[in-house]
Order: sequence, then C-alpha cells, then structure tokens
Amino acid sequence: MSSNSLSYNDQGGMAVEHASEAGQETTPTTGSGSGFGLFRTDYKKDDDLKEMLESNKDSLKLEAMKRIVGLIAKGKNSSDLFPAVVKNVASKNIELKKLVYVYLVRYAEEQQDLALLSISTFQRALKDPNQLIRASALRVLSSIRVPIIVPIMMLAIKEAASDLSPYVRKTAAHAIQKLYSLDPDQKEHLIEVIEKLLKDKSTLVAGSVVMAFEEVCPDRIDLIHKNYRKLCNLLVDVEEWGQVVIINMLTRYARTQFLSPWREDKLFIEDNEKTFYESDEDNKAKSAQIVKAYVMDPDHQLLLRNTKPLLQSRNTAVVMAVAQLYWHLAPKADVGIISKSLVRLLRSHREVQYIVLQNIATISIQRKGMFEPYLKSFYVRSTDATHIKILKLEILTNLANEANISTILREFQTYVKSQDKVFAAATIQAIGRCATNITEVTDTCLNGLVLLLSNGNETVVAESVVVIKNLLQTQSTQHGDIIKHMAKLLDNITVPMARASILWLIGEYCERVLKIAPDVLRKMAKTFTSEEEIVKLQILNLAAKLYLTNSKQTKLLTQYILNLAKYDQNYDIRDRTRFIRQLIVPNEKSGALSKYAKKIFLAPKPAPVLESPFKDRDRFQLGTLSHTLNTKASGYLELSQWPEVAPDPSMRNVEVIEPVNQWKPQLGKVKTTKPAHSFYSDGDEEDEEEAASGSEESSSEDSSSADSGSEDEAEEDKSSSGSKGSDSTSSSSEGSDSESESNKKKKTKKKTTGNESGKQSALHKTDSSTSEESSSGSQSESEAQVDSDSGTDQNHQKPKSKMKEVKELIKKPEISLLDLDDFAPPPSSSPIVMPKPAVLSPTLIMDLEGLSLSSTSIAIDVTSPVYVPAKPHELLHRMSGKGLSAQYHFPRQPCIYNSKMVSVQVTLSNEADQKIEGIHIGGKKLPTGLQIYEFNRIESLEPGSSITVSMGIDFNDSTQSANFQLCTKSDQFSVFIQPTVGELLLPVTMSEQDFKVQQGKLTGMNENTTSITLEPKNSSGQPAVHKIVNVANLGLVPSGLDNIHRFAAKTVNAGTLVLVTLELKESLTADLIVNTEKTAIGSMLLREIKTALSQA
Repeated sequence: MSSNSLSYNDQGGMAVEHASEAGQETTPTTGSGSGFGLFRTDYKKDDDLKEMLESNKDSLKLEAMKRIVGLIAKGKNSSDLFPAVVKNVASKNIELKKLVYVYLVRYAEEQQDLALLSISTFQRALKDPNQLIRASALRVLSSIRVPIIVPIMMLAIKEAASDLSPYVRKTAAHAIQKLYSLDPDQKEHLIEVIEKLLKDKSTLVAGSVVMAFEEVCPDRIDLIHKNYRKLCNLLVDVEEWGQVVIINMLTRYARTQFLSPWREDKLFIEDNEKTFYESDEDNKAKSAQIVKAYVMDPDHQLLLRNTKPLLQSRNTAVVMAVAQLYWHLAPKADVGIISKSLVRLLRSHREVQYIVLQNIATISIQRKGMFEPYLKSFYVRSTDATHIKILKLEILTNLANEANISTILREFQTYVKSQDKVFAAATIQAIGRCATNITEVTDTCLNGLVLLLSNGNETVVAESVVVIKNLLQTQSTQHGDIIKHMAKLLDNITVPMARASILWLIGEYCERVLKIAPDVLRKMAKTFTSEEEIVKLQILNLAAKLYLTNSKQTKLLTQYILNLAKYDQNYDIRDRTRFIRQLIVPNEKSGALSKYAKKIFLAPKPAPVLESPFKDRDRFQLGTLSHTLNTKASGYLELSQWPEVAPDPSMRNVEVIEPVNQWKPQLGKVKTTKPAHSFYSDGDEEDEEEAASGSEESSSEDSSSADSGSEDEAEEDKSSSGSKGSDSTSSSSEGSDSESESNKKKKTKKKTTGNESGKQSALHKTDSSTSEESSSGSQSESEAQVDSDSGTDQNHQKPKSKMKEVKELIKKPEISLLDLDDFAPPPSSSPIVMPKPAVLSPTLIMDLEGLSLSSTSIAIDVTSPVYVPAKPHELLHRMSGKGLSAQYHFPRQPCIYNSKMVSVQVTLSNEADQKIEGIHIGGKKLPTGLQIYEFNRIESLEPGSSITVSMGIDFNDSTQSANFQLCTKSDQFSVFIQPTVGELLLPVTMSEQDFKVQQGKLTGMNENTTSITLEPKNSSGQPAVHKIVNVANLGLVPSGLDNIHRFAAKTVNAGTLVLVTLELKESLTADLIVNTEKTAIGSMLLREIKTALSQA
C-alpha cells in the first residue's frame, strides 16, 4: 500500500493529526525573510532549512520540520532534505520526533537506502515509552519496501500486536497489509497475528484488523466464528471507515452461515393436521409436503439489529454499507427500512448521488414499492448534471405503474423540452419503455411521440423515430397513418439512425403503404451515393421487399439501386448487394433459397424488448466498484449462495470461564435461605440489560452499582481502550450475547418485606466486593445470566410479570429515541445510558408493587372527528367508466370491518341509458402490507340512480395508493384510492398535562418543527384550528393559553401517537410542531398543515 497518500490506514493516526497541525502553521511568523525562503524557487531554496535542521537548537529544528511538512501538504517535493531530516530521528524532543516520523513515512519508500541506515533507530523507537513514537516507528519501518528487512518487520508486527496501547495495535494491523504486499510468503505468520488481533476488545483495532483480514485471508471464515458476536456488538462504536469494512465482511460471512430468509417454503402448509378418518398411507403422502418452518438464526437477527441504527450515520459510505447488507441479508418485509436512508443521501454531493442512484436503480427493478412514496425525490432538477438526470430518469421509469404514470408522463413532457440533448433523447427512450410496460398508456405515448416529430430539435426527432419504430412493432396493424406521416418527414430528418428506422418501417409494413413505399424508394435512389452506410443497407432491404411485393412499379428502381451498390466503397454493402441479387432475381445460377426469398425478407419479427440497463446488475454486490462499472473489477469477492443446510451455530459460542462456576454454590445457598436475593440479582440484571450503559467509573466508585455494572459487556468492549477487565472475562461475553434474549424471558422476581430488604443490602455489599476482585469492576453479561438462572425459582411468576410491566413503563421513553422506523431493537443493542443505582433499589421495588398501573397510565381514548370534509374525490369518471361514475370520501370514523383499516365510502352512479349489472371489486395490485375489505356485489344499478357502499383499506400507515379494478358484468376499470396523510389518523382525547408528558418523550428525531407566515384570514385561533382539522383527522386537546392550540391523534394501523402544536405569534407568524415516532408521517403532516395555513 502506498504510503504517500492519505489512505484509510493512516486516517486514524494521531501522528497525522500532528501533521495536519503542522501543515496549518506553514505561514511563517518569524519575519518576511522566512516567508521568502518558503516560496522562492531558486536552487538554494532548501539551504536555510538544512541549516536549521543541523542547528543545535530544538526550536529551530521544530520550525524547519513544520515548514517541511507544510511543503509536503502542498504537494511540493522535499525529498532532497531526507539526509538532513533523518539525522534528527533520534532526537529527544517528542514533538520534533513526531514530525520527523511523518516525513519519513512519506519518503521512506523513495529513499530506501538512507532509511535503512537508520533502521536501528527505528527498532529502538519500537520500545519508546510514548505510544505515538512506537506507532510512528512501526509505520516508517513498514514503509521501507525492501525484502531484506522482512524478518525485522515481521518481528516488529508481532511485538506491536501485543502492545498495551490500542493505537499501536491498530498500526500493527495496518502494517500487516503492507508486509503481505511486499512478501506474500509470510501469509501463514500474518494469519496468526490477525487471529490474535481479531480477539482484541478495542474498537480502535477492530476496523483495521478486519481490513487486514480482507486483504490477506478473506476466505478464512473460521477465524470469524468466535469473534462474530463481539464484532456485531462493537460495530456501533467503531470509527466510520472501520464500520464499512466490518459490515462488508459480515455480509459475506452471513451468506455462508445462515439460511436464506427469502425461502418460499418458510411457512407451514396450513391444513397439515391428520383427519380422523385419514389412512396412514394418505398421511405419509401428505406429510411429505409439509415444510419445516423457517426460524431466523439469533446471530442473523443480532447482525440486522445492530446495524440498523447505523442507517442514521452521517457517513454516506456507512449508510450505503448497511443498505447493501439489508438488501442481501434481511427478510423481504424488513428491506423497506433502507429506502428512507438512501433517499436522504440524495441531498449530498453529486458524486455520492451518482453511486446512490445507481444502487436505487438496481433495487427499484425488483422492489418498486420501496421507493414509490419518495417519487418526488427523483424528479430532475435543472442544476443536476447529465449523468444524474439520466439515473433519475431510469428510476422514475422503473417506478412507473398504472397509478402514477400520469404524473410521471407530465414530468417527462417537461424533460423533453430540455436544452440538454442527451437528456432529452434519454427521456424519449424512457417514454417508450413506459409505453411498452404499461399497455394502458401505449396509445397516449405513441401520439405524444408523433407530435414530437415536428420538434425543431433534430436529436429529439431522431430519437422519437427510433422509439416509435419499436412501439409500432407491437401494434403495427393499428397505426398505418403514423407510418405515412413518418414517410413524409424523411426529407427533413438528417440523423442516419432515424432515416434508417423510417426506411425499415416502410419496408417491413410495405403492404400497408402500397402507394407511398415506391415513391420513397425513388427518392432514396437519388441520394443513395451520399447516404451513410446504415441508411444504404436499409435502402437495399426496402428495394428487395418492394421487388418481392410490388415488382411492377419497383423492378427497374431495384436494379438501379443494386447496380449502384455493386460498386460501393464499403464491402458490407457490396456483399449485401450480391446476396440480395442472387436471392430475389431468379436466374440459372440461383440456388434453392430463391424460392423462399419472400419468407426470408418478410418473415414476422418479434417486437423488441425495451429493458432497463440495470436489469442484470444485481449479480454484483450493491455498493461495490463492480456494480458501478457493471463488470467484475480486480479484487471483487462474489457473494456466495445461501447454504441449503445451515452450519453448526455452536461454532460461534465462546466457552464460559471458570469463575462463574465458583459463584453458583454460594449464590444458590444464599437464595435458599434468603429469597430476597433472587429478586435482587434478577432485578438488577434485567435493569442493566435494558439500560446497556456499562460505565466503568460508576461501577468502581459506587459500591451499590458494582454488581450492576458487571453485565454491560457490549458497552465495556466498545470502550476497552481504557478497560481493565481480563481477557478471559471478555471472551465469555462475546459468546453470550445472542443467548441473552432468551434468558430475559426466564427471569423471575419475588416480593420482599421490610426485614428482608436490610439483609439484601448487606448481601449486596458482599457481592460488590467479590465482583471488584474478580473482574476489576466489570464482568460479562453471560456470567450474570448464569448466576441468575442457577438460582431462579420458577414458582414466582406473578410478581415478576407485575414488576416487569412497571419497569417497561419507566423505560419506554428511553427506547423510543432509537426506534428507527417503528420497530424497537432488543435493549441489549441500545446504547442508551441510564443511571443504574437509583432506578430499582429494593425499597423502590416495594413501593412500586403497592401501586396500581392504572394510576400511572395515561388516558388516551379515540373520540369523534372534529370536522369531516364533504368534498369527494373522483374514483372513476363517467366517460372512462362507460356511464358508471364513482366518487369516494373518508368519513373519518373507525372502520367496522377491522380496527387497522381506514373507512372509505364509495358512491356509485349510473349515468348511462341502460342499467349496469354486477358491480364489484376485481383484481387488486397492492403494495406490500396493504389490504382491502371489499364491498358486497351490487347486482344491478338502474339508470340515473346512485348507491353508497362502505369498504375498508389498511394503508399500513403510508400514503401508497390502493390499486384495484372496479368491475361490471362486461367491463373492468383500473382505479386507485390514495389517502392524504391526514386520513391515516384517528382523533384521540387527552389532558393538557398528558399531552406535555407524551410530547416530552417524542423529541429529537421524532420532532418536526417549522415557522409559518400565516395568511391574514388564518391569523386568529378559530380559522387556524378549522384549517388544521380540515387537513388532518385530529382531536382537540384543551389548552390554558389562547395562542397555543394542541391536537392529538393516533395512526390507524400501528396506533402510534401523533401530537401537533400550533403557537400563534405576532406579525402573522406561527410555530408548528409535530411529534411522532413515525417520522415520515410527521414530515408529510407538517408540510400539508404548513401549506394549508399559508394559503387563503
């Protein structure tokens, strides 16, 4: 790896930070003379620096090194100063030595001979007390790319891998890759070092060693087994570029170790019970069809759960890495959560946009529904670069369906007028693809493309001709007029591909344009010699086809054209001419093929398939260089197929260490005599797993929290650069993480009395001291779980469940802050910090047990709507419905069919002269998660009469449209119902105090705020309230202030609380706040209310 670039391997180094500091100080402060010395270009430019470096004063040397590093930062060549700089490598001044090492890392590879002279100094520096010097010495040593020092480098790396400083161990991991590129024969020795470093608990080392693993031995999956759970738990605290490397490695690992979550046989066949009268033989045949249910491996769940919070990372590479991990590993139902994060990245630089859009284009081919809610995010902006515009165009085309095609085509009409010719041509191709994929708009697109033929832009006209040609192949019998119109334009079109396409169309369908085709051939014969080669070939084809179908008018013309082509300069045209002459003009030399000439030239040809250029890119892993280039790049590692049978998951287990067994007899004995201790250990254990904080200082300073701190192994590992826990304790924690989820369900609690609480307090102190002696204030989560399980009494279930409810109520607001897209990860992966000792002390437990949960719960009840808009929405126009018209509106009442459905009333009217029979709902094309409860079939509807029916739609708390067919006895009409975000809510009532409590829980990412300039009519309270309840189905909350109005509702499907606050201010301004865990609903609701209040 080249050392003269700021690579990933050196970004984390403190020495680079000092280098950057030195680079900032390049502006001289000693006077104009030194400034002149820095920038002058004569041959003596380095003399003053050499004199300063050879001085006896460290201050002058330090100033010289700062100026030299400044030159390097500006890209200037300072290699001539290498001898003078290397003399100072043994300086006792730490700051000077740091800068010398920065210089040597840059030029050691170029000046290898001089660097070798100081190799003994580098070896001594490996023993330096300062960790920065040790790391810098190793970095310089690994930058001297001379095979003779490979043994010295190998020894230095092995020693650095055991260094007490995690920064030095990180540098050792970087040196592994450099040594491997220098001498691949050292692979086996380097693998031993990698195996050792993989066991490191420091987050600083994790990313670097995984990078070394990927470079040296990516196929050694067995090295990852024991470290898999630890890497998953450390992931959230690893530096960003380390996260990218680890996520990509774990993606490949998971594809080899877990079963596919996409398997079609992951559900039971429903009717698999043996009936009473069923014979044994029938039962055997039937049981062969029963498929084993799919259960996701806990380690698979652990990976998905711990990577999900990283979708909110500020680093685009991390978000992209998590997105590709979910795409390749997650169940199809869970993949949708990445769409919002990918759309967020589109606000970044154009380079980031390009990569993200390419990946979205690939995803949107297979999963259109993921990005349909964000359709407007892919609209082209005038400031976008051409390659960004074309990618957005590609995505819009992939997302097009019957429901949104009208919107997309309106957008395309604007794009066609763009001054960017390449983009305009790509838009026409996109229109052609939409017309091919959606048959309902084929005629509309075709007519629009015909209108473009009169456009002044030659590129637009040419591309339109090519696309029309492809479309006409699918419906040639219906569009003879279009072919005639295109034939008339032949004189004005000069683009060769367009002219060739028109000639091909006329020749292919010459029997439908008998009068025009010979005249076109006559004109082409005049200009034959000046045409492009592709046009000449089509003229020959046209002549041959007309000779076979209309030889009376075109025989002489064909012979004339064949004679011209016979002497053409292009050999392809000459060959085609000889072939056609022998085939269509019968003579003695004609072969057996001449009688089949008509079948050969006029054979029916299949219509071309217009496919996305991203259709086959899913064979590459998303986010990789190979995916971007659409070809396999050097170093690309293919994702393996899912295994048919999952490998043994016990390979990832880590053995529990011995001290755990020493606790069991003592703890079991205490529990038999003092049942209160069972409550203490379980209560603290569950509390700590929920909090997942693991602060080392709190566990060592407060004796009451010493035992509680023992279970936070995940967080302890993440801060292990300052941790003093033993290696054996940490290793046991790695294997127990996935087991902790099942253990949580088995924990029990017991009621305590006043006397028992005193005994328990004394026992607590004893446990604290024991915990400190065994693990210096920190033990693994698995130890505590074994302890609690060994003494658990299964007869005490009711107290446990009661106290568990109380504690979940206490902790609920903490978890909601990390609740991405509304599913809460298990608490063990949540990095929330809670104050441990004061949450669940024994006395507080006793007090809480006497309380009723009803006294602390908040009363939230669904209420009747404040306002119901009477304006209906058109579902089916009478012209489109052949006399049947339909309108729908939302009554804003709870649905009687299903509590998770939105109630919809549809009014059907017969505006025809005859009665309409058999009105019902036919086929449905619903996005994932949407459901429809159909209205009953209407047998007949008399002319002039109307009927209103009710139906229920589960929109799954999204504004996606429900597409279905409204059918009669003889016809089918494609319709869709799309709700506004305000119709996805049910109004609720609560007190002002409860409102403030709930609002306090929904802050941070769950809060959307904006300032509004009000329309004068909406500046007072009553009109503003009316506007808001008109936009959304919200309930009013009492307010003690006249200028503050509060509204509350919950989502229909998930029941998620939505709180709206409007604070009116002076000068026609107001603040609007929306609080909800459904961030998408919150942002859309904020936007709609803002629009309503700012308009008349």
